[in-house]
Parts: sequence; C-alpha cells; structure tokens
Amino acid sequence: MRHYIALIHKDADSDYGVSFPDLPGLITAGVDLDDARAMAEEALALHIEGLAEDGEAVPEPSSLEEIMADPENRGGVAVLVAAPRQAMKSVRVNVTIPEDILAEIDRYAEGHGFTRSGFLVRAAREAMSHDRLETAA
Repeated sequence: MRHYIALIHKDADSDYGVSFPDLPGLITAGVDLDDARAMAEEALALHIEGLAEDGEAVPEPSSLEEIMADPENRGGVAVLVAAPRQAMKSVRVNVTIPEDILAEIDRYAEGHGFTRSGFLVRAAREAMSHDRLETAA
C-alpha cells in the first residue's frame, strides 16, 4: 500500500489546511486535526480516482527527506496518508439548488480550500453524523 506525505498547516484564524507536495493542487482542510486527517484521506482517494479516470499516471510518493528539503514545506507538519487500494468511484448527479445558495456554496468552498463537490460531500457527512449522534442519545 502506498502512503503519501501530507503537510498540515495552521494559521491563527483558520482551519487546519492540508496539502500534498507530490500532488500539486490537491488541498483540503479540517476544523480540527482528526477532521483534517479524514478530509486528507478522502481528498487523496478522490484525486487518485480522478487521475485514473483521466488516464494519467499516479506519481510515486516522495520520501520525507525529499519533501522536507523544499524550504516551502518546512512550515507544515508531515503526516502519512494511505492511498486507497482502489479509490471509491464517484458518481455524477444532477441536483437543483437556488442560484443564490449555489453562489454562497461556491464562495464558501473556494474560501476554505474545497471544490464545490468536496464541500457538499463534507456538509452531507457532517449532517448525517450529527443525526446519528442525536439518534444514539
């Protein structure tokens, strides 16, 4: 199983940001460290699936030494994130959302380092998790 190094960054007034030096453009965020790790696993799985669907090669993971040799990476905390053996298949859906709400979703997602789809998946998971907690109580 491959493991990629993710770098977790935290600014004073922000969530925990996560980036993957081996996969430029792959970023996500979480409200706490556990959430950041969970979002990193999901983002990595979706990214690898997208590369496969596009017929692009999945790069080999770099070593910690290679990644930390870049001065830009030294501000982050390195964590290993397991690449899925087989990424989950994403399904395209058609939903109807009021235009003003969609614009708000897009602004929020962009401002927090998400894609529209990534944000909607995260929001749905949080809502369902919240409901499960209420049902268990």
